[in-house]
Amino acid sequence: MKFIVSSTNLLKQLQVLGGVINNSNTLPILDNFLFELDNSSLTISASDLETTMSSTIDVESDSKGNIAIPSKLLLDILKTFPEQPLTFNVEENNTIEISSNQGKYALAYVNGEEFPKSVALENPSSTTLSGDILATAISKTIFAAGNDDLRPVMSGVFFQFSTESLTFVATDAHKLVKYTRKDVSASETAEFIMPKKPLNLLKGILAGIDGNVTIEYNDTNAKFTFDNSVLICRLIDGKYPNYEAVIPKENPNKLVIDRSQFLNSVRRVSIFSNKTTHQIRLKIAGAELNVSAEDIDYSNKAEERLTCDYQGDDMQIGFNSRFLSEMLSNLNANEVQLEMSLPNRAGILTPIDGLEEGEHITMLVMPVMLNS
Repeated sequence: MKFIVSSTNLLKQLQVLGGVINNSNTLPILDNFLFELDNSSLTISASDLETTMSSTIDVESDSKGNIAIPSKLLLDILKTFPEQPLTFNVEENNTIEISSNQGKYALAYVNGEEFPKSVALENPSSTTLSGDILATAISKTIFAAGNDDLRPVMSGVFFQFSTESLTFVATDAHKLVKYTRKDVSASETAEFIMPKKPLNLLKGILAGIDGNVTIEYNDTNAKFTFDNSVLICRLIDGKYPNYEAVIPKENPNKLVIDRSQFLNSVRRVSIFSNKTTHQIRLKIAGAELNVSAEDIDYSNKAEERLTCDYQGDDMQIGFNSRFLSEMLSNLNANEVQLEMSLPNRAGILTPIDGLEEGEHITMLVMPVMLNS
């Protein structure tokens, strides 16, 4: 088995695939990349058993075979090469020799047959959408997903496909984001929960890709096909909580404000907040919003006044500043609207502008109790 490949092209693919490999694996074979050569087509795969990703690149070769090469060693050596053709040649003594313009490097490989086979999806449903839309949907929601191992369903992003629209939801019980696209739809209704790790991989890869992604899914797995790559992952098992029930419908108090001004104010004031609660207080009266925070233990406090457009009763409400600034920084709008009903009910944040045709986004943040 022998092939010639561009060093930068190979490194680019391996760095993407490297994101799949865990730092500590239960099976030693998972510390390797699987190389499957079929004449001039080389397919490289990486897996952690839950997620498997493979990419295909063109090489110069007329041989076939499969071997598993240690991922860390291969990445470390490839990072040091300038752009040049590299020759990979499998030797008799279970080593593979890499020849570059500078020299030769031999490393031990493992038989490719030991590598776990990727799952074949039985009777999948399928939806195709642009990579850009999927990348946006992931980045707009994933930050709101939880990290609680006891509630695994909330540690992923909920994909809700219908014949009218696609909806993506994430929540950790303190904040919730619902992102809907009315300009794309699926052929049939489907719901599944995607884990964070494959979504983070997809977010990074799809951001720079023009072209479509085909998503195939059944009850247990999902498969994403794009460009020359395929990602298959196991879905999170369980029923997603009824998120519509927690979004308050009647919110008579509406605050409209410049997003970046509000975000900067929240960030500055929160420096003076209590380090465990991160609590900030919003006091709204007339056309004035007063943002304040206090850390009684250290006698630190801050207060800022902003002008806003407000319709509703004067009110005071407390929020966790980290959640609020996370949400504000994930919106592209110039102006945002915060809708509230009572100081103990969730606030709803929506962008007023900056949305594409057919794009809807609703963010919900739970208040924190104010100690008056």
